[in-house]
Amino acid sequence: MSEPRGELVRKEFASLAQADPSRKPVAIVTGAGGLIGHYLVSQASTMAPGWHVFGLTREHTDLFHHRVTKDIFAELRPKLVIHCAALSRSRDCEADPALAKRLNVEVTAQLAHLAQDIPFVFFSTDLVFDGTKGNYREEDPPSPVSVYGETKVQAEQIVLANPNHTVIRTSLNAGVSLTQDRSFVEEMCRAWEAGKTLTLFTDEFRSPIPVTATARAVWELVGIQRPGLYHLAGAERLSRWEIGRLVAERFRELNPKLKPGSAKSHAGSPRPLDTSLDSSKIQRLLSFPLPRFGEWLATQHLGLT
Repeated sequence: MSEPRGELVRKEFASLAQADPSRKPVAIVTGAGGLIGHYLVSQASTMAPGWHVFGLTREHTDLFHHRVTKDIFAELRPKLVIHCAALSRSRDCEADPALAKRLNVEVTAQLAHLAQDIPFVFFSTDLVFDGTKGNYREEDPPSPVSVYGETKVQAEQIVLANPNHTVIRTSLNAGVSLTQDRSFVEEMCRAWEAGKTLTLFTDEFRSPIPVTATARAVWELVGIQRPGLYHLAGAERLSRWEIGRLVAERFRELNPKLKPGSAKSHAGSPRPLDTSLDSSKIQRLLSFPLPRFGEWLATQHLGLT
Protein backbone atom coordinates (compact mmCIF):
# COMPACT_ATOMS: atom_id res chain seq x y z
CA MET A 1 0.00 0.00 0.00
CA SER A 2 2.89 2.39 0.74
CA GLU A 3 4.19 2.33 -2.85
CA PRO A 4 0.97 3.57 -4.54
CA ARG A 5 0.45 6.18 -1.85
CA GLY A 6 4.04 7.39 -2.11
CA GLU A 7 3.70 7.58 -5.88
CA LEU A 8 0.49 9.61 -5.50
CA VAL A 9 2.31 12.13 -3.30
CA ARG A 10 5.19 12.41 -5.78
CA LYS A 11 2.86 12.94 -8.73
CA GLU A 12 0.73 15.54 -6.96
CA PHE A 13 3.75 17.42 -5.68
CA ALA A 14 5.37 17.36 -9.12
CA SER A 15 2.16 18.78 -10.57
CA LEU A 16 2.08 21.49 -7.91
CA ALA A 17 5.70 22.45 -8.54
CA GLN A 18 5.19 22.45 -12.31
CA ALA A 19 2.23 24.81 -12.00
CA ASP A 20 4.47 27.22 -10.06
CA PRO A 21 8.16 26.44 -10.62
CA SER A 22 9.42 29.07 -8.15
CA ARG A 23 11.39 27.64 -5.26
CA LYS A 24 8.85 28.15 -2.54
CA PRO A 25 9.12 26.30 0.77
CA VAL A 26 6.68 23.43 1.27
CA ALA A 27 3.98 23.45 3.94
CA ILE A 28 2.16 20.22 4.79
CA VAL A 29 -1.42 20.41 6.06
CA THR A 30 -2.74 17.15 7.53
CA GLY A 31 -6.46 16.44 7.60
CA ALA A 32 -6.91 18.34 4.34
CA GLY A 33 -10.19 16.52 3.74
CA GLY A 34 -11.71 18.06 6.86
CA LEU A 35 -13.22 21.49 7.31
CA ILE A 36 -10.28 23.51 8.65
CA GLY A 37 -7.62 21.62 6.68
CA HIS A 38 -9.54 22.08 3.44
CA TYR A 39 -9.78 25.85 3.93
CA LEU A 40 -6.12 26.16 4.89
CA VAL A 41 -5.19 24.49 1.60
CA SER A 42 -7.83 25.99 -0.69
CA GLN A 43 -7.24 29.56 0.51
CA ALA A 44 -3.45 29.33 0.56
CA SER A 45 -2.93 30.92 -2.86
CA THR A 46 -4.26 34.21 -1.51
CA MET A 47 -3.55 33.86 2.21
CA ALA A 48 -0.10 32.24 1.96
CA PRO A 49 1.31 32.93 -1.53
CA GLY A 50 4.86 32.35 -0.32
CA TRP A 51 4.27 28.65 0.28
CA HIS A 52 3.78 25.49 -1.72
CA VAL A 53 0.94 24.04 0.34
CA PHE A 54 0.44 20.28 0.16
CA GLY A 55 -2.71 18.92 1.74
CA LEU A 56 -2.38 15.38 3.10
CA THR A 57 -5.55 13.28 3.13
CA ARG A 58 -6.30 9.63 3.84
CA GLU A 59 -5.69 8.96 0.14
CA HIS A 60 -2.04 9.87 0.62
CA THR A 61 -1.31 8.09 3.87
CA ASP A 62 -2.82 6.55 6.96
CA LEU A 63 -1.12 8.62 9.64
CA PHE A 64 -0.95 5.50 11.83
CA HIS A 65 1.67 4.18 9.37
CA HIS A 66 4.63 6.14 10.67
CA ARG A 67 7.12 4.77 8.13
CA VAL A 68 4.98 5.88 5.19
CA THR A 69 4.49 9.33 6.73
CA LYS A 70 8.22 9.56 7.36
CA ASP A 71 8.88 8.75 3.70
CA ILE A 72 6.46 11.49 2.64
CA PHE A 73 8.30 14.00 4.81
CA ALA A 74 11.57 12.91 3.24
CA GLU A 75 10.06 13.37 -0.22
CA LEU A 76 8.48 16.78 0.37
CA ARG A 77 11.04 18.19 2.83
CA PRO A 78 8.54 20.59 4.41
CA LYS A 79 9.47 23.80 6.18
CA LEU A 80 6.11 23.97 7.99
CA VAL A 81 3.51 21.46 9.22
CA ILE A 82 -0.06 22.35 10.21
CA HIS A 83 -1.66 19.35 11.89
CA CYS A 84 -5.47 19.34 11.59
CA ALA A 85 -6.17 15.59 11.40
CA ALA A 86 -7.91 14.20 14.48
CA LEU A 87 -10.65 12.00 15.82
CA SER A 88 -12.70 15.07 16.67
CA ARG A 89 -16.25 13.88 17.32
CA SER A 90 -16.64 13.44 21.06
CA ARG A 91 -19.01 10.49 20.71
CA ASP A 92 -16.43 8.61 18.59
CA CYS A 93 -13.74 9.26 21.18
CA GLU A 94 -15.96 8.06 24.01
CA ALA A 95 -16.81 4.92 22.02
CA ASP A 96 -13.15 4.07 21.35
CA PRO A 97 -10.72 5.79 23.75
CA ALA A 98 -7.78 3.72 22.49
CA LEU A 99 -8.33 4.90 18.92
CA ALA A 100 -8.70 8.48 20.14
CA LYS A 101 -5.37 8.26 21.94
CA ARG A 102 -3.62 6.74 18.92
CA LEU A 103 -4.78 9.41 16.49
CA ASN A 104 -4.94 12.46 18.73
CA VAL A 105 -1.86 11.81 20.88
CA GLU A 106 0.47 9.24 19.34
CA VAL A 107 0.18 10.49 15.75
CA THR A 108 0.67 14.06 16.96
CA ALA A 109 3.80 13.02 18.83
CA GLN A 110 5.19 11.32 15.71
CA LEU A 111 4.50 14.34 13.51
CA ALA A 112 5.91 16.77 16.07
CA HIS A 113 9.10 14.68 16.14
CA LEU A 114 9.37 14.70 12.34
CA ALA A 115 8.90 18.48 12.48
CA GLN A 116 11.17 19.04 15.47
CA ASP A 117 13.39 21.51 13.58
CA ILE A 118 10.65 23.43 11.75
CA PRO A 119 7.46 25.29 12.73
CA PHE A 120 4.63 22.95 13.70
CA VAL A 121 1.04 24.13 14.31
CA PHE A 122 -1.33 21.82 16.17
CA PHE A 123 -5.10 22.32 16.38
CA SER A 124 -6.64 21.78 19.78
CA THR A 125 -10.07 22.59 21.22
CA ASP A 126 -12.02 24.63 23.75
CA LEU A 127 -13.11 21.27 25.18
CA VAL A 128 -9.86 21.02 27.14
CA PHE A 129 -11.79 22.98 29.80
CA ASP A 130 -14.51 21.74 32.15
CA GLY A 131 -16.85 24.65 31.40
CA THR A 132 -17.31 25.89 34.96
CA LYS A 133 -15.80 29.32 34.26
CA GLY A 134 -16.13 30.41 30.63
CA ASN A 135 -14.20 33.14 28.83
CA TYR A 136 -11.06 31.03 29.21
CA ARG A 137 -7.62 32.52 28.66
CA GLU A 138 -4.45 30.70 27.68
CA GLU A 139 -3.12 30.73 31.24
CA ASP A 140 -6.19 28.94 32.64
CA PRO A 141 -5.31 25.32 33.51
CA PRO A 142 -6.99 22.64 31.35
CA SER A 143 -9.50 20.39 33.09
CA PRO A 144 -11.17 18.15 30.47
CA VAL A 145 -14.27 16.10 31.23
CA SER A 146 -14.26 14.04 28.01
CA VAL A 147 -11.96 11.55 26.31
CA TYR A 148 -11.58 13.96 23.39
CA GLY A 149 -10.53 16.79 25.68
CA GLU A 150 -8.13 14.54 27.59
CA THR A 151 -6.35 13.41 24.42
CA LYS A 152 -6.01 16.99 23.22
CA VAL A 153 -4.45 18.07 26.52
CA GLN A 154 -1.93 15.24 26.29
CA ALA A 155 -1.08 16.22 22.72
CA GLU A 156 -0.75 19.90 23.66
CA GLN A 157 1.86 19.04 26.27
CA ILE A 158 3.90 17.14 23.70
CA VAL A 159 3.73 19.94 21.14
CA LEU A 160 4.50 22.79 23.55
CA ALA A 161 7.60 20.98 24.81
CA ASN A 162 9.23 22.38 21.66
CA PRO A 163 9.47 26.19 21.98
CA ASN A 164 9.23 26.57 18.20
CA HIS A 165 5.87 24.81 18.01
CA THR A 166 2.35 26.21 18.33
CA VAL A 167 -0.99 25.08 19.75
CA ILE A 168 -4.21 26.72 18.59
CA ARG A 169 -7.35 26.06 20.61
CA THR A 170 -10.44 26.77 18.59
CA SER A 171 -14.20 26.43 19.03
CA LEU A 172 -17.07 25.48 16.71
CA ASN A 173 -16.03 26.29 13.14
CA ALA A 174 -18.68 27.19 10.56
CA GLY A 175 -18.34 26.75 6.81
CA VAL A 176 -18.84 24.35 3.94
CA SER A 177 -16.76 21.15 3.94
CA LEU A 178 -15.95 18.88 1.01
CA THR A 179 -18.36 16.26 2.32
CA GLN A 180 -20.88 18.82 3.63
CA ASP A 181 -21.05 17.12 7.03
CA ARG A 182 -18.08 18.50 8.96
CA SER A 183 -19.36 21.83 10.31
CA PHE A 184 -22.11 22.31 12.88
CA VAL A 185 -24.05 24.49 10.42
CA GLU A 186 -24.04 21.67 7.88
CA GLU A 187 -25.19 19.16 10.51
CA MET A 188 -28.10 21.40 11.48
CA CYS A 189 -29.17 21.90 7.87
CA ARG A 190 -29.01 18.18 7.11
CA ALA A 191 -31.18 17.44 10.15
CA TRP A 192 -33.78 20.00 9.09
CA GLU A 193 -33.78 18.69 5.54
CA ALA A 194 -34.66 15.29 7.01
CA GLY A 195 -37.56 16.86 8.91
CA LYS A 196 -35.97 16.50 12.34
CA THR A 197 -36.53 18.78 15.31
CA LEU A 198 -33.32 19.80 17.07
CA THR A 199 -33.19 20.16 20.84
CA LEU A 200 -30.57 22.80 21.63
CA PHE A 201 -29.26 23.65 25.07
CA THR A 202 -29.84 27.14 26.45
CA ASP A 203 -27.13 26.67 29.09
CA GLU A 204 -24.17 25.42 27.01
CA PHE A 205 -21.96 28.17 25.61
CA ARG A 206 -19.30 28.27 22.89
CA SER A 207 -17.54 30.90 20.76
CA PRO A 208 -18.34 29.91 17.14
CA ILE A 209 -16.07 31.17 14.37
CA PRO A 210 -16.23 31.03 10.56
CA VAL A 211 -13.57 28.72 9.20
CA THR A 212 -12.42 31.39 6.76
CA ALA A 213 -11.38 33.53 9.74
CA THR A 214 -9.62 30.55 11.32
CA ALA A 215 -7.61 29.88 8.15
CA ARG A 216 -6.69 33.53 7.69
CA ALA A 217 -5.59 33.88 11.32
CA VAL A 218 -3.39 30.77 11.13
CA TRP A 219 -1.64 31.91 7.98
CA GLU A 220 -1.05 35.35 9.50
CA LEU A 221 0.35 33.76 12.65
CA VAL A 222 2.66 31.59 10.57
CA GLY A 223 3.84 34.69 8.72
CA ILE A 224 4.86 36.61 11.82
CA GLN A 225 6.57 33.55 13.35
CA ARG A 226 5.21 33.80 16.88
CA PRO A 227 5.00 30.24 18.27
CA GLY A 228 3.17 29.43 21.48
CA LEU A 229 -0.33 28.75 22.79
CA TYR A 230 -3.28 30.72 21.38
CA HIS A 231 -7.06 30.77 21.64
CA LEU A 232 -8.74 31.37 18.28
CA ALA A 233 -12.51 31.71 18.36
CA GLY A 234 -15.34 34.04 17.46
CA ALA A 235 -15.91 37.39 19.14
CA GLU A 236 -19.14 36.49 20.90
CA ARG A 237 -20.26 33.95 23.47
CA LEU A 238 -23.43 32.15 22.36
CA SER A 239 -25.51 29.31 23.72
CA ARG A 240 -26.31 26.34 21.52
CA TRP A 241 -29.89 27.63 21.46
CA GLU A 242 -28.80 31.11 20.33
CA ILE A 243 -26.59 29.58 17.63
CA GLY A 244 -29.47 27.42 16.42
CA ARG A 245 -31.85 30.36 16.20
CA LEU A 246 -29.34 32.34 14.13
CA VAL A 247 -28.81 29.41 11.75
CA ALA A 248 -32.56 28.78 11.52
CA GLU A 249 -33.17 32.41 10.57
CA ARG A 250 -30.54 32.16 7.82
CA PHE A 251 -32.06 28.92 6.42
CA ARG A 252 -35.78 29.56 6.77
CA GLU A 253 -36.39 27.74 3.47
CA LEU A 254 -35.61 24.46 5.27
CA ASN A 255 -38.56 24.98 7.63
CA PRO A 256 -36.23 24.57 10.62
CA LYS A 257 -37.64 23.09 13.81
CA LEU A 258 -35.92 23.50 17.14
CA LYS A 259 -36.78 23.50 20.81
CA PRO A 260 -34.87 24.59 23.91
CA GLY A 261 -33.32 22.13 26.31
CA SER A 262 -30.81 21.95 29.16
CA ALA A 263 -27.40 20.33 29.19
CA LYS A 264 -28.05 19.43 32.83
CA SER A 265 -30.60 16.86 31.67
CA HIS A 266 -28.19 15.30 29.15
CA ALA A 267 -27.94 11.55 29.81
CA GLY A 268 -24.75 10.84 27.85
CA SER A 269 -21.11 11.61 28.54
CA PRO A 270 -20.35 14.81 30.54
CA ARG A 271 -20.75 18.10 28.69
CA PRO A 272 -18.92 21.25 29.82
CA LEU A 273 -21.42 24.12 30.15
CA ASP A 274 -19.31 27.11 29.13
CA THR A 275 -16.10 26.72 27.13
CA SER A 276 -16.20 30.19 25.57
CA LEU A 277 -12.72 31.47 24.78
CA ASP A 278 -10.96 34.79 25.24
CA SER A 279 -9.02 35.32 22.00
CA SER A 280 -7.51 38.70 22.88
CA LYS A 281 -3.94 37.35 22.80
CA ILE A 282 -4.07 36.33 19.13
CA GLN A 283 -6.33 39.27 18.25
CA ARG A 284 -3.51 41.67 19.12
CA LEU A 285 -1.37 40.02 16.43
CA LEU A 286 -3.95 39.89 13.63
CA SER A 287 -4.63 42.44 10.91
CA PHE A 288 -8.41 41.91 11.07
CA PRO A 289 -11.03 41.67 13.81
CA LEU A 290 -12.26 38.22 14.71
CA PRO A 291 -15.92 38.16 13.62
CA ARG A 292 -19.16 37.87 15.53
CA PHE A 293 -20.94 34.74 14.37
CA GLY A 294 -24.36 36.26 13.85
CA GLU A 295 -23.08 39.17 11.77
CA TRP A 296 -20.97 36.84 9.63
CA LEU A 297 -23.78 34.35 9.08
CA ALA A 298 -26.21 37.02 7.90
CA THR A 299 -23.88 37.96 5.03
CA GLN A 300 -23.03 34.46 3.79
CA HIS A 301 -24.19 32.46 0.79
CA LEU A 302 -23.12 29.05 2.04
CA GLY A 303 -24.71 26.92 -0.65
CA LEU A 304 -25.86 24.23 1.76
CA THR A 305 -29.35 23.82 0.38
